[in-house]
Amino acid sequence: MTVRRGNKLSVSIQEHMAIDVCPGPIRPIRQISDYFPRFSPTGAEGPVSPAGQGQGQGQVPGQGATGQPSLQSITDTSTEWDSCDSDDSTALGMLEFTLLYEKHTSSLHCTVIRAKGLKPMDFNGLADPYVKLHLLPGACKANKLKTRTVRNSLNPIWNETLTYCGITEEDMGRKTLRVSVCDEDKLTHNEFIGESRIALRRLKANQIKRFSICLEHLPPLPSPTAMSTALRGISCYLNEVEREEQRPLEERGRLLLSLQFLSGRGGLLVGILRCAHLAAMDVNGFSDPYVKTYLKPDVHKKSKHKTIVKKKTLNPEFNEEFFYETSHSELSTKTLEVTVWDYDLGKSNDFIGGTTLGMNSKGDCLKHWYECLKNKDRRVEQWHTLTNELPGSTYND
Repeated sequence: MTVRRGNKLSVSIQEHMAIDVCPGPIRPIRQISDYFPRFSPTGAEGPVSPAGQGQGQGQVPGQGATGQPSLQSITDTSTEWDSCDSDDSTALGMLEFTLLYEKHTSSLHCTVIRAKGLKPMDFNGLADPYVKLHLLPGACKANKLKTRTVRNSLNPIWNETLTYCGITEEDMGRKTLRVSVCDEDKLTHNEFIGESRIALRRLKANQIKRFSICLEHLPPLPSPTAMSTALRGISCYLNEVEREEQRPLEERGRLLLSLQFLSGRGGLLVGILRCAHLAAMDVNGFSDPYVKTYLKPDVHKKSKHKTIVKKKTLNPEFNEEFFYETSHSELSTKTLEVTVWDYDLGKSNDFIGGTTLGMNSKGDCLKHWYECLKNKDRRVEQWHTLTNELPGSTYND
């Protein structure tokens, strides 16, 4: 800007450069801020002209000086349309599915219907999506279910039902279902698109509930924002260790067990019916499971029974029964130990999980044992959670 001082004119260096480069009328040099809308304290907005003037009197609200929509109006519209998505106003997509909990069969059915508007993940602008289910808390490998993959689609249709067996009412009150959508890549690692988490306590028994959810990113790890990257990593590690120490025993699958005290034969009939969502112990993602039972104390070690081995499965069906000759009064002092193992040829078998039933047990184990003693000659079936620890067991097969 030219400033008059007395009888002399002082010319700024910017004006000198403008005169040298652009002969003719001298115009103010534009600044970076001139290319962005300016906002008044009252919330009015609109691009400011280089001369510092605002909107014209005949300007339409929500438009700039050229009649085009202003930046703020575009942002508001995008946010409203994308209110349930993230990733800087880029939609990750929506997923439709239904959940049904059947109380009498202790099963949870998830019917994955379709997805709409998924985020493109491949070079062709499409994706190869599939849906994964996890029950939390719990070992992911033990309870992971997945749909088939739909090729080259951003609006895939599955209409596929995935079922969890052995889901008790206690599980429905404390567990969460994680539903995630991923893109399958044959040459590289599969890519995560988005997820949502549903608390199972929201469901009512024997009633279908339909969901149409917006996919979200993975929840960020809790860490102080003002710390450096190294300190944030240490903080996250310590928090994870603390959560791991406070976490209950790791779940390794479910076992459907039947108990029946036979008065006529004078003994306990133990039925090993089936297992569900066992932990994978082999490199192929499966296990070769079998079940062992002991009735302790067992001084002479004659109470061991074993089922047959089921090859390459995480959901084996055994339907085998074992009989223990004992009196009804002795059962109150005995404990039934049930363990599940992975058979390995030529080396030690791997312990998958186990549970114990007796008067010193807790929760469902104690309830099952008590119902068996209380109701003679009646067959009592119940699902039990297999954990990675077994009280009093040495894990020797």
